[in-house]
Amino acid sequence: MNRLLPFERRHRAAPRRAAGRISAALAVLTAVLTLAAAAVWAHGDVTPQAVDTTGLPTLGEDWRDENPFRQNDAAVKVGTSAYNQNCARCHGLEAISGGIAPDLRKLDNDCVALKDAARKAACVKENDAYFLTTVRHGRSRNGAVYMPPFEGVFKQEAMWAIKAYLETRRDKPL
Repeated sequence: MNRLLPFERRHRAAPRRAAGRISAALAVLTAVLTLAAAAVWAHGDVTPQAVDTTGLPTLGEDWRDENPFRQNDAAVKVGTSAYNQNCARCHGLEAISGGIAPDLRKLDNDCVALKDAARKAACVKENDAYFLTTVRHGRSRNGAVYMPPFEGVFKQEAMWAIKAYLETRRDKPL
């Protein structure tokens, strides 16, 4: 009879135990990657929702460089709905970011500390231009799209209405 000593039995079982540990580790890794992939697709593969700008003045074909709807209650109402349907999934409900995308309440925080009215107005205008450029053309880095472009999807009335809403959500009021 071919009998194994206890020492030999332990060493014959070691490869099976190691294979079991590797298999368990791969199962955990697969589960984590599957959840991560699902989160990415759930977050990024979305269709923009139409924005009804009925009741807002038509701005025409030429893009404005400053928000024409600032403090316009009708625009804020349209912008609130448009933001919630199209922006909140990345930028957070009520513009409070959960970390996926920038917190848009802080968009013009740099302008708040300016005492000179002309410099403050120029700062706000520059932030308006930055906002519009970002929404129109989106943001990408190294080929990865962080924000899709919305030009051709939204009219400028919708974009400025969203900005009017965001101005009501500022972290620090101007």
